Amino acid sequence: MGHQVIIFDISAARGFWETQVKKYKETQKKEKERLAKSSLEKIKQEWDFVLECRKKGVPQSAYLKNGFIDTTVKLVDKVEKNSQLSKKSALSNVADKERRKFIFQLSGEHWTELPDSLKEQTHLKEWHIHKTQIQIIPAYIALFQELKVLEISNNQITHLPVEIGCLKQLKELNVSFNNLKSIPPELGDCENLEKLDLSGNVELTELPFELSNLKQVTFVDVSANKFPTIPICILRMSSLHWLDMSNNKLRDLPQDIDRLEELQTLLLQKNKLTYLPRALVNMPKLSLLVVSGDDLVEIPTDVCESTTGLKFISLKDNPLETIFYQDTEDILESDRDREQFEKEFMKAYIADIRERESVPCYTTKVSFTLQL
Repeated sequence: MGHQVIIFDISAARGFWETQVKKYKETQKKEKERLAKSSLEKIKQEWDFVLECRKKGVPQSAYLKNGFIDTTVKLVDKVEKNSQLSKKSALSNVADKERRKFIFQLSGEHWTELPDSLKEQTHLKEWHIHKTQIQIIPAYIALFQELKVLEISNNQITHLPVEIGCLKQLKELNVSFNNLKSIPPELGDCENLEKLDLSGNVELTELPFELSNLKQVTFVDVSANKFPTIPICILRMSSLHWLDMSNNKLRDLPQDIDRLEELQTLLLQKNKLTYLPRALVNMPKLSLLVVSGDDLVEIPTDVCESTTGLKFISLKDNPLETIFYQDTEDILESDRDREQFEKEFMKAYIADIRERESVPCYTTKVSFTLQL
């Protein structure tokens, strides 16, 4: 009797298991899809992300986006970004704190003189003194050899001390809207001066020739004074870019005004000019010329038709005289306030002119509106 051999159908068994495996994979796929759509899985991801951030010491604000947790960004990126922002903020705070150590600020009409403690702070680099009753700048200012900015506008200062010439590092001097009647020649020794603002002192009529030594000056504002002509010293400031001679007593311009080869902006409104010299055409970098046209009887055609890019603005109806002063009388309580208001208005107008893509080279009439 031979051995009995049992034969199995392997193909049937394999088909059965393949069917089972396929069903299992389909079930797993559906489960993953369900979990992907489930808010529970999203919450789990967020909490895992939050826990990981807390372990690494990253604050909650670092992984929030529009109020929600952003899990799409790698934690390492968040850590680096947060670290960079923290360092930048810390450095900015340190730099700002360090800068304030070198700045002196004072304002308020109750101040009639500078505090005694100021003379001990010779390390200062900037003075900012506004709207006080202070009349005198003391001679000990010569001790401030690191001073770069002397901004003392809107006070009652009657004169500048000759010791101001000792400030060899001075870059900006603003003594606008005070009571100055003269400027000391020693100011010409401030060889690094770049910005000079003497506007609104009303009684200034001339500047000392020694200011010709200020070869680094790019900005000069002597508006709202009583200059009968452009001072010779200004014509010798070879680096000058901006000159504001508005609201003075000018009746003519010097024929050698083209000495100012670097001049870009020349403001002459509110004067008594009757003509403009042709020399203006010889100033290659002059891009903006503003005059009041009421008294002009002669304007060189070359100026109006200049092909050098010059914007020539003639304010025939002077806007600053018709500017709704009836609405501003309560605000402008003094001539000084009015002068300052006019200056700010013209600065805004000029800024608007510069921003326009195209400006007519000659404007016969300009009208303004103002909202307060």
